[in-house]
Amino acid sequence: MSKLSQRENHTNAVHPASPRKLKLFPLIAATYFMVAGGPFGLEDIVQKAGYLGTILILLLTPLFWSLPTALMVSELASALPEEGGFYVWVRRGMGRFWGYQEAWLSLAGSIFEMALYPTLFVFYLSHLFPPLASGRRALLLGLGMIVVCTLWNILGARAVGSGSLLLGVVLLGPFLVLTGFALVHRSATGVSYTSLSHTDILGGILIAMWNYMGWDNTSTIAGEVERPQRTYPLAMLGSVILVIVSYILPVGAVAFTGLDPNSWSTGGWVDIGKTLGGEWLAIAVTVGGVVGAIGSFNALMLSFSRLPLVMTEDGFLPKIFARRHPKSDAPWVAIVFCAIGWTASLSLGFERLVILDVLLTGLSIILEFCALVALRVREPELHRPYRVPGGLVGSVLIGVVPLALMIAALARNRTQQIGSISAFAIGFAFILAGPVLYWASDVFRARRWRRV
Repeated sequence: MSKLSQRENHTNAVHPASPRKLKLFPLIAATYFMVAGGPFGLEDIVQKAGYLGTILILLLTPLFWSLPTALMVSELASALPEEGGFYVWVRRGMGRFWGYQEAWLSLAGSIFEMALYPTLFVFYLSHLFPPLASGRRALLLGLGMIVVCTLWNILGARAVGSGSLLLGVVLLGPFLVLTGFALVHRSATGVSYTSLSHTDILGGILIAMWNYMGWDNTSTIAGEVERPQRTYPLAMLGSVILVIVSYILPVGAVAFTGLDPNSWSTGGWVDIGKTLGGEWLAIAVTVGGVVGAIGSFNALMLSFSRLPLVMTEDGFLPKIFARRHPKSDAPWVAIVFCAIGWTASLSLGFERLVILDVLLTGLSIILEFCALVALRVREPELHRPYRVPGGLVGSVLIGVVPLALMIAALARNRTQQIGSISAFAIGFAFILAGPVLYWASDVFRARRWRRV
């Protein structure tokens, strides 16, 4: 029996408890860092949409973008709790070609997404130690963060999940204090209605979509989660609530202070902390920014590094990528390979590349919604501990609004340039590379079998 058949026959087996496996709360913490990593990144939404607009965007975006994705993940992760997650769903529902495209789009999107976190790490650390902000020191610091997260991931999924719990407390603590100070410093007029110098609601929605993206990432480690059929739906519910609350509470509290929304900019939480609580709170928020960058990069490395592993088991990559650490069972070669690829992206200016991440990762999410429908049609008897409400029609409808949101956001940014090249041209080049690489992998696999 092939490895593929073994994995598919194992789909509905009961996953026994194991001291190495992730439990509910560490999975919620890891999911939180994969999706959010704290309220950092919301500053530009406030600047574009004002306080009331930001709160509405932060309330409505998860309703139409995050909730459908979380429902889809809950059904598919509990029905097919296998290592590789969304790649396995698309491959099983739509075939090997589309499964490969799903993995490729996710890994290509990670090039632009993972460029952010070392940059943010250095950015916030430089608030504490200004000489570290530029030049070779900044590059070495970013590289150092990648090395630490690589070693952390080699310790295994349980180590990453437990560490995420601790990092989450350190990250969110300063924002709880900041929220309290903001409520104490409420202005007599309530929420600031200062006119914006430049209103850009669609731009705010695009940033919010990025801040609410990543719910499917935890699915790739399903084989390392304890009782995934029960754990995933609960983890999705807990994570959605935690992300929404940690976004809206601090922004809503600061809205009542009367601070001008036009003054918000990237890294603005540090300035707000200093205004409301003094230097010590600014330092605490800065430490939160450093921790958020580490936690997000660390958790996302856990997710993305499982894709080369399962693609190797399907014959798409050389066998070396399937090597696991003898103690932690972590795919250490795949982890190191991904780390090297992301190190090469350190020089990318991420601010202009959000559109590429939304394009590539957004398309991979749309493929997952297609797989949800395809599996409902092809395998109606598949055991589903959790089901998206509404039957086949419901599984179709929950993907409609996320698709519309993605089209609207991309249409708004269709003229975005990266240097002298259109961001869309770069994005479509990556998309077209997927079928070419699939063909090349088929040639590689055929030659390997001939040698055998």
